[in-house]
Amino acid sequence: MTERHTPRVVPLIDQRSSSFPLPPAAFSERTQLSANGLLADTRGRPLRDLRISVTDRCNFRCNYCMPKEIFDKDYQYLPHKALLSFEEITRLARVFVAHGVQKIRLTGGEPLLRKNIELLIEQLSQLRTVEGLPLDLTLTTNGSLLARKAASLKAAGLQRVTVSLDGLDDAVFRSMNDVDFPVADVLEGIEAAQAAGLGSIKINMVVKRGTNEQEILPMVRRFKGTGVVLRFIEYMDVGATNGWRMNEVMPSAEVVALIHAQMPLVQLDPSNVGETAERWGFADANGQHDKTQGEIGVISSVTQAFCGDCNRARLSTEGKLYLCLFASQGYDLRSLIRAEATDADLTSAVGHIWQGRTDRYSELRSALAPDASTGGRRVEMSYIGG
Repeated sequence: MTERHTPRVVPLIDQRSSSFPLPPAAFSERTQLSANGLLADTRGRPLRDLRISVTDRCNFRCNYCMPKEIFDKDYQYLPHKALLSFEEITRLARVFVAHGVQKIRLTGGEPLLRKNIELLIEQLSQLRTVEGLPLDLTLTTNGSLLARKAASLKAAGLQRVTVSLDGLDDAVFRSMNDVDFPVADVLEGIEAAQAAGLGSIKINMVVKRGTNEQEILPMVRRFKGTGVVLRFIEYMDVGATNGWRMNEVMPSAEVVALIHAQMPLVQLDPSNVGETAERWGFADANGQHDKTQGEIGVISSVTQAFCGDCNRARLSTEGKLYLCLFASQGYDLRSLIRAEATDADLTSAVGHIWQGRTDRYSELRSALAPDASTGGRRVEMSYIGG
């Protein structure tokens, strides 16, 4: 008897058109905020990290992000005129940096699909933190265009790159990207990034139980001792189209235990406050971290909430400010820019929005029963970046 599978029904609700109202206090002379680099939200969390999505398009159709049955040939992407221009992005980035942002990550979609992305990188590389230091300027990519772009990205001022790679087995990888893209081309892109001097390369592997957990150990063996940091990410309930189920989540604790049984690990201290990844180094014969062999990381956004020190904001492709990866709505900053708002108005708006931030989605989710609904219709990750 042929097994029958119930088709997945995905409600199509376009979250891009809705937004929260901007705080009126931002534009009152009496309550207008200036920037001093010390901005904090309602839980005392500073603003240090800005993720900027530069396109909502991607040439992959990974089922945990942009499943093909939703993002098909008829899907309506944002028109070019709706996207923030490079000058608008840089102007907003300058405001965020004045409020304390030290790191900017360019995301998508696939950011290397944005035409002339190097020009934006050149502009952002000129910004300085409130301490007068260069920004930590990085980019996340699926690696498909990295081989041909790595040198120009480095020349434009990009410092680091993170590559999404969910397995080394070509059949598994082609199945997960769902466009039959070969894994060899992504590996070539990683090598090109290393040759170009894009240091501290990281690789993100989303682990989906029943799909690619058999790729964990081969990935570790491939990148151990290469200077590349491999990070394993729990399959997340982002957006409304990926059909997320808790039984497809492989907890990070299991990932670490699996690797430790073959290649002993020792836990390392966080690199920075608010870091999402828990760090594990390869141990030597004495149980100490062998730095020549490097480290791995695990991002446990489902089983271990890290909302308490989250210092990240996200700017969507069309200029909406999101305060959480799992948010349902953002704040429309593009409307301010195109209404010819002053820099003081933009600075005050961002300040008031962040000061009112209460987001702690992962903490609330972890308090629910495993089969309970978390409610709300969250924005798609392809729209605001990971």
